[in-house]
Amino acid sequence: MKENMEEKTRIILDCVADGVFTVNLDWKVTTFNRAAERITGIPAREAIGRHCWEVFKASICEQRCALRQAITTGKPAINQALFIVNAAGERIPVSISAAVLKDGSGEVIGGVETFRDLSVVEQLRKALSARHSFHDIISKNREMQRLFGMMELVAEGDTTVLIGGESGTGKELFARAIHALSPRKNSPMITVNCGALPDTLLESELFGYKAGAFTDARRDKPGRLALAGGGTLFLDEIGDLSPLLQVKLLRVLQEKTYDPLGGVRSEKADVRIVAATNRDLEGLVDQGKFRKDLYYRINVVRLSLPPLRERKEDVPLLADHFIRKFNCLGSREIHGLSPEALSALMACEFPGNVRELENIIEYATVVCREQYIRIEHLPPHLKPAACPAAPSPAQVHDGAMPTLQNVEKDFIFNMLRQNNWNRTRTAARLGIHPSTLWRKIRQLRLEIPKDGRFKA
Repeated sequence: MKENMEEKTRIILDCVADGVFTVNLDWKVTTFNRAAERITGIPAREAIGRHCWEVFKASICEQRCALRQAITTGKPAINQALFIVNAAGERIPVSISAAVLKDGSGEVIGGVETFRDLSVVEQLRKALSARHSFHDIISKNREMQRLFGMMELVAEGDTTVLIGGESGTGKELFARAIHALSPRKNSPMITVNCGALPDTLLESELFGYKAGAFTDARRDKPGRLALAGGGTLFLDEIGDLSPLLQVKLLRVLQEKTYDPLGGVRSEKADVRIVAATNRDLEGLVDQGKFRKDLYYRINVVRLSLPPLRERKEDVPLLADHFIRKFNCLGSREIHGLSPEALSALMACEFPGNVRELENIIEYATVVCREQYIRIEHLPPHLKPAACPAAPSPAQVHDGAMPTLQNVEKDFIFNMLRQNNWNRTRTAARLGIHPSTLWRKIRQLRLEIPKDGRFKA
């Protein structure tokens, strides 16, 4: 009778699509179904009798074992995401659940764990992410997608490029992408922050010096222009250059030559210049603080990066990217943001742009000890009281804990409001067709204020 029952159990387990195994109180595998064999690449005969950590080599085996947690606390562990290592040495993403096994008298005799192969889900996530990323720049915003196309065209030549945008919008990432796509990609890209050094040091850093140029100059030192030979020189915060250095840079752009400090002959500058600024260069030109001829020389092709507050649709994408980044760096297993945490992020204006969002997620991954980042894990200034948003339909009607649907409803409502209720412009900002937006409005039952009126 007992043998028949065990055989029936084995047949049932072998029909299950998820991997299932059991262990005794010595943590040795006692059953191992067919799906477990398929996912791990390990035959049941090799798994049974071995310690479970020897079979799975999972990312939580040593410190946060779900089976140990279930047997110790008596509470099941549900849908924990982690990686196991299969017989071929490949990392397999899985979702696991674990529970206690008891005999007829209620005594604990071991544990059972199920695990689902998430490889296909992970591949789909990566494919979706790849659609919205470009050389480490992540965005599905329509304007950013246009800039991606511009970068590919600009990168082919040696044209000087000026990248404008607020601090933290990713200007250096754009510069690196242009370099990586250019024929100069096999030569170095050298970065100079024009606002970080006083004039005398910045001049020697840019142009280098010859032995004897000043008291401590005992030997020649090449400048950043020489180090970037054949490659790209990225001049960050070019609006902070002094008038004297503006003149010298103008010569580099016009004549492709420069003079090292203490040098007696000019040297050739074989570099492509990519400049960036968060300042209003046109205004500085009008004030006489920036040379007009230099401005025209660097402003051949201009890429103006939108701030994060104008591409809020990228916040979930970027937050997910940073969570995965800090999971890897800190050996964490955080799955994502809770609806209320995402709602708080969507409500904020991000004066520090993408860099500020990255810092917020880094802080949250440090303090979070759960599977999802919740509102209490965000920095204090991001709590709802410190980060007020305009009244939204979800808040006005129920005041309940935000759901993912409410977050979407709030986001679309606020985007419509920002675009003066113009559906076409709002759809363009969201990167969707106007008819799709209209269906969303009807599906979410968005109520427009009496003083708001839809415009096509």
